[in-house]
Amino acid sequence: MPYRYRRRLFPGRLNCCRHRCRHVEREVYPFAATFYVIGSMDQLKQIHLQTIVTGVSLDPFVCSMIIIFCCTNHLGDINYARQVFDKTPQPKVFLWNTMIKGYSRTTQTQHAISMYIQMLRTNVKPDHYTFPFLLKGFTRSISSKIGKAIHSHVYKFRFDSNPAVQTSLLHMYSLYGNMDDTRRVFDTSLKNDPIAWNIMITSYNRIKLFHESINLFNKMEKTQAKPTLITLVSILSACSKLKDINGTKHIHQYIKNNKIDPNVKLNNALLDAYATCHKMDTAIEIFTNMKTRDVISWTVILSGFLNIGKFNLARDFFDQIPVKDSVSWTTMINGYVSQNRFKESLMLFKQMQDEKIEPDEFTMVSVLTACANMGALELGEWVKVCIDKNHNLKIKNDVFVGNALIDMYFKCAEVGKAVDVFKKLVKRDKFTWTNMIVGYGMNGFGNEAINMFNAMIKESIKPDGICYLGVLCACMHSGKVDEGRKLFDDMRIHHGIEPEVEHYGCMVDLLGRSGLLSEAYEFINAMPIRPNSVVWRALLGACGIYKDVDLGEIVARKLVELEPDNGAGYVLLCNIYGACNRWEDLREVRNLMMNKRVTKTPGCSCIEVYGNIHEFVVCDRSHFRCDEIYSMLERITQNLKVFGYTPQSNETFLDFGEWE
Repeated sequence: MPYRYRRRLFPGRLNCCRHRCRHVEREVYPFAATFYVIGSMDQLKQIHLQTIVTGVSLDPFVCSMIIIFCCTNHLGDINYARQVFDKTPQPKVFLWNTMIKGYSRTTQTQHAISMYIQMLRTNVKPDHYTFPFLLKGFTRSISSKIGKAIHSHVYKFRFDSNPAVQTSLLHMYSLYGNMDDTRRVFDTSLKNDPIAWNIMITSYNRIKLFHESINLFNKMEKTQAKPTLITLVSILSACSKLKDINGTKHIHQYIKNNKIDPNVKLNNALLDAYATCHKMDTAIEIFTNMKTRDVISWTVILSGFLNIGKFNLARDFFDQIPVKDSVSWTTMINGYVSQNRFKESLMLFKQMQDEKIEPDEFTMVSVLTACANMGALELGEWVKVCIDKNHNLKIKNDVFVGNALIDMYFKCAEVGKAVDVFKKLVKRDKFTWTNMIVGYGMNGFGNEAINMFNAMIKESIKPDGICYLGVLCACMHSGKVDEGRKLFDDMRIHHGIEPEVEHYGCMVDLLGRSGLLSEAYEFINAMPIRPNSVVWRALLGACGIYKDVDLGEIVARKLVELEPDNGAGYVLLCNIYGACNRWEDLREVRNLMMNKRVTKTPGCSCIEVYGNIHEFVVCDRSHFRCDEIYSMLERITQNLKVFGYTPQSNETFLDFGEWE
């Protein structure tokens, strides 16, 4: 071993006589080289045994090398290091620091703290390495409990101006979101360390103070601190969240001006920022010029096209992705769901299964949403089995999956199964309760919906406007007028929620379905906000149920003024005239529709057979078994007539074939 290295490891001993130096070299050196090539704990223990046999096991060099390996190597054993440390005579601060580092590295922070306290009790003072090693292992809870106490020790031992210690303090305070203390430490620290700036910017991003992140970067540009790639990625993330196109362009120009060679992460951040700001031309230009792309790059562009509604272009891009992961598939499936193209989303999910790509919980939420809207109970049940089998693996059965399952079961009229899922959920959020309230309501369980709403209040969960909308809809479906009135008043009185047009629409529908047409009309006229077409359409539908032609004509005129090209209002008025046998008026409305070229969107229904979804549209003959279907329909119609069935003609639609 060269003399200068031996001098560093045990300087005190080498200052003795040459006889002692020769003794150290003779006794310790045979093992010195082997410490640098250790590949396992078994090898370390063998060498340690040899040092015990030769009587040099307590030599500072031997103890240091054993402890260093155990504390810093991923193959090391911190407990073995502690046994050696406890037998080491008068360990110096270096060994104390190494043990603290080892405990912090293995997330045994409590032991690291105990080691620090024990070090102080033995009158060994910390140095500028002690606190960075100690603070690195702090968790959110530990930081909140003893973080300030450790900070006081930093002041006590006068390390508050040390850059490494300052950075560690910033990291500690940022863990539990104490931005006041974090900013206080940052403001008193040196401003030429980019790591400190990165911690501050990422901390602001973590608590969604994105404007502060951008302001801090602007200050950073005026200092000597040079932004790193991490800095730029963090700022671009803030610009993306704020949809700040000017900030995105500024960072992009900064990269060009400083001739920074962006890696794939920085390019992906640029793509995301531009795509979020709907600047897809620039995003595509960056994507095309990227030297290296990963699946994230492709997925960001895919999401960008979906967000601006260029769905076909997004699908073409999706098909070009060389290697798709679960995120790519989920993004495309969710895109179909967001466009109400549920059948395509389920077909894509089956294709994902054929490709042997394992879904995650986000995939399952999108698929369950599609199943709910398609009434695909059989497929939804299969998804639930898949979730249960993969629990604690890739698919997390969390509150989001639970909410999607509840929604699916309710929309498939499986009320009991929805309740079972609700009862088994360990964690529930506001949306869980809202799903239960809405689900009960749509299935006609008005009392249960109101009871669920009251139970939510008792759980100290404050309802929001969506929750009130759900319970009002429940009252509407079950005809509970008095309860609906009370809940509508409670919104403003007890919870300070100003009703929106949707809440007024629910009340109009509730009053109209209960036959209180005049009160519903007066309610609309007294609204503090302008009623939309949904509100008027609800009242017009009620007029059709109760054959109130006079009020129906008034409401229809209001509806046509708001939506002259929407056929729904005309059709509802036609239904009223037909129910009252006012055929001349019906002809006038129909001629008016033809002159204005107003059409009604054809109705669509679907059915699930053996896991396959079959869709049917009015006058559609595209189904591959349409001849058999229409033949069976004709047979059913003939059989119904034999048994005395006659169709109801009191409601008339745009397809007037039989009446004409």
